[in-house]
Amino acid sequence: MTNAHAPAAHEPALALSAHQRALPTALPTALEADLTALRRGAAAWVASDLADKRGLLPELRRSTLAAATDWVVAACAVKGIDLSSPAAGEEWSSGPYAVITATSALESTLRTLERGGTPLPDRRVGRAPQGRVAVRAFPSLPKDVVLAGYSADVWLRRGVSIEDARAGIAGAVRDRDRAPLVTAVLGAGNITGIPALDVLTALYQEASAAIVKLNPVNARVGDALRAAFAPAIERDLVRIVEGDHEVGQSLIHHPDVDRIHITGSRSSHDTIVFGAGPDREERRLARRPILDKPITSELGGVGPVIVVPGGADGARGRDRWTDDDLDTVARGIATERLHNSGFNCIATQLVVIPADWEHADSLVAKLRGHLAAAPARTAYYPGAAERRDAAVAGHPDAVSLGGDPAAARALVDHLDPADASEPLFTTEVFGPVLGVVRLPSPPTGDADVDPAAFLDAAVAFCNARLAGTLGAGIIIHPRTRRALGGALEAAIATLEYGTVGVNCWVGPLFGMPGATWGAFPGHEVHDVGSGIGVVHNALLLDPAHVERTVGHGPWHPTPTPLWSVDNRTAHVTAERLTRFAGDDSVRALPAAVATIASYVRG
Repeated sequence: MTNAHAPAAHEPALALSAHQRALPTALPTALEADLTALRRGAAAWVASDLADKRGLLPELRRSTLAAATDWVVAACAVKGIDLSSPAAGEEWSSGPYAVITATSALESTLRTLERGGTPLPDRRVGRAPQGRVAVRAFPSLPKDVVLAGYSADVWLRRGVSIEDARAGIAGAVRDRDRAPLVTAVLGAGNITGIPALDVLTALYQEASAAIVKLNPVNARVGDALRAAFAPAIERDLVRIVEGDHEVGQSLIHHPDVDRIHITGSRSSHDTIVFGAGPDREERRLARRPILDKPITSELGGVGPVIVVPGGADGARGRDRWTDDDLDTVARGIATERLHNSGFNCIATQLVVIPADWEHADSLVAKLRGHLAAAPARTAYYPGAAERRDAAVAGHPDAVSLGGDPAAARALVDHLDPADASEPLFTTEVFGPVLGVVRLPSPPTGDADVDPAAFLDAAVAFCNARLAGTLGAGIIIHPRTRRALGGALEAAIATLEYGTVGVNCWVGPLFGMPGATWGAFPGHEVHDVGSGIGVVHNALLLDPAHVERTVGHGPWHPTPTPLWSVDNRTAHVTAERLTRFAGDDSVRALPAAVATIASYVRG
């Protein structure tokens, strides 16, 4: 599977012209001093015990809470969001809230290890298809009650036993004899919490100090991020810097940087690994990298959602999806495309439905309605208009549905599933464009669409035709799900994506700190696909043991999910939840209870 992910999409802080060589230049004196300090800090970090490493986390939680308002103000300024609008809730929840909840989950893991216990007790361990071990990652903490009805499990790779998994937990931070490391984090430009969460991954999954090179799009958030990570900066464990592509190149190749992590595009990854000159592709095909350091990555892709037919009469009976069912599903998919103005690697780009499904036209009509009715947002990310135009070119029936006139929302129906060159199959648009592909129904001998046969065909289509392996969704009526039994789990096991959401967008799964996030395993630097390695992972599982995260959500979510683009109180609720998550004191309990009750009531 290839990933022709557009170079402009959530680029890291690195952008070279086609003729520039990926060669280092001298770093400014201040950055040289930063790397020298980080090397000292890394050595002290490795030598410290678990209690000391755990002790940093509540400090980071407090400093992040203190910096939260400035963080959100800066992020909203970047994206043209009114602070008093519901859209500001996205910046609270995907920024400081995500970091605060991650510190709590990591602290729980380390505290359990300190006490001689395991973060993987028997009650949190189950089985997945073909002998895989499944580890419950969410819910895990009392405060996770804010997402009642949602769950997530990490599936381990086939052949990894629970004993293997327990032995591998927190391997890096428990090894006080390992060599100290410094990681250069090339941060994403779309979600401000991504580079912050990548820092926590470096510190606790890799036991490494980190220097973050911010994407220029998010440079004005730098001061807030430095305030949030002040306790780690004071210990010479973290530096957060701005600069041009030459600074990024110098960091990548500097002898005091041991490893690289990038969130961005495949093009940027390949420039780092194989150079930016005209011979880059030749070097890639010949497997002759110019980078001599380990690199991990999250590089996006084309995210599908498979809508399985069938309803109240089970697997093969009459399909009884109600109008309310269709509306709820369409409303959810609209959010999956339009969250953060569509500038998400976790966005749904393609809806896969049966061509002969009696509700196909109704669902598409409702999708058009919800896409058009969603609040207007600025298409703030560079290159949005060009990517949008390229995606709809050749589709004269594409429907424009409002939004920013410079890069209007678009729905493209009746995509040809046999067209291997279809841009919506091969390229992540990174903008508000949604495609619909209607798969021919497998022959069943009667007029009905067989849910199991369609699901298998849809999984095969996604695996073979779509670029990337990052995240995918499956929407299925509860009664159809029960009728399919183990066939659904078997289909999930066959679906080659690093995160799969069942009746749940992968977006909230990204924010569950105990879950892992990354591409489906198996990529290498010369054919990197959606990336290599995992992040988040607050259970501190050995990344080599992880296959994917599988999440589940309610059929009809109540209240309106916090991440929904039509949640009218998201900015108020998200700020309150952030303060609830960040305050460990007893005095915060009454306000916390009121906040949760208000959210649950909707």
